[in-house]
Amino acid sequence: MTPDPVELIIDDDPAPEHMQALTDGLVAYNSAQVDPDRPEPLAVFLRVHGQILAGAEGHTHWRWLHVNRLWVDDTLRRHGAGRQVMTTMEDAARRRGCQSAWLDTFSFQALGFYQRLGYRVFGELTDYPPGHARHFLSKPLDQKLP
Repeated sequence: MTPDPVELIIDDDPAPEHMQALTDGLVAYNSAQVDPDRPEPLAVFLRVHGQILAGAEGHTHWRWLHVNRLWVDDTLRRHGAGRQVMTTMEDAARRRGCQSAWLDTFSFQALGFYQRLGYRVFGELTDYPPGHARHFLSKPLDQKLP
């Protein structure tokens, strides 16, 4: 029996339904391997007179917090705003039953900041972007901020 012909396509602008087919296939596979769990969004915002001047967003999933983005306006940097946002984010994740947290940052961003909060590097992509590095960090959430 001859197998059906295989077509391999490079697509620079994939259709949403094609991307959804990938997601659906991966979710089905993962669900057969581990207990199903849906990522739950989580965000913290620091506002001054109604204007967002700092915040973080991510999600909790399988007892882990993933911090996708943290931003602090220049006017609030080095005044504890980032620490306050991260403390609040981690406390909210603990209340959801999270055991650990992970995030990534570039060498030109906040590596030292996260390390001072107790995060440890577990991986690195060198020369990404060129001339810099991307660092991946994690922290057990039973460890409070120093």
